[in-house]
Amino acid sequence: MGKLILVPTPIGNLSDITLRALDVLRSVDLILAEDTRKTGILLNHYNISNKLQPYHQYNEHKIVSSTAEKIARGQTLALVTDAGTPSISDPGYLLVKTCINLNIEVECLPGAVAFIPALVNSGLPCDRFSFEGFLPHKKGRKKQITNLSNETRTMVFYESPYRLVKLLKEFAAAFGPDRQASVSRELTKIYEETVRGHLEDLILHFQDKTIKGEIVVVLSGKKT
Repeated sequence: MGKLILVPTPIGNLSDITLRALDVLRSVDLILAEDTRKTGILLNHYNISNKLQPYHQYNEHKIVSSTAEKIARGQTLALVTDAGTPSISDPGYLLVKTCINLNIEVECLPGAVAFIPALVNSGLPCDRFSFEGFLPHKKGRKKQITNLSNETRTMVFYESPYRLVKLLKEFAAAFGPDRQASVSRELTKIYEETVRGHLEDLILHFQDKTIKGEIVVVLSGKKT
């Protein structure tokens, strides 16, 4: 029987990949990639010419069983996403669960994930925190925000740059405009930026700007 290996990839700077991850990407029988074009850029950068197969949210339910069967028959497969660690707000969970149910060995390498540098860089308490990922766009969004009203731990969210100001305004309405928060974007890239302050200050900072890049919002918990 083979093995499934989850391989974190850089969230921006291509140098942020481990030597072990490169060894795995060179040696596995097949690399499952969320976007083969983006993964191809990474592989070309490190002169890796291994085989790629698309594996993303639109096809994973169709191919998860056949993929697990390949591993059960003896192949070792690597799973990568466009950036960061598979299964963290990205495809991966379904395949991992399927493999575990079939007693297939699963291994996850340590490596890049966007919310850790954003959390540590926020200046907010990070000894205990709640990772919330992306909130629902519509249905259930308001309820989920309301359910966090008594959360005392620091909270971490992912958001699109196009919805950042909307999110900050929703937080200000739910938690108060003076709640401390931090917004990180373009992490590890040339134009990396982290802005810290009260929610009302962050709204003023971003509301008239063209915002680019992946966004991590870190929000302080309710004071006890």
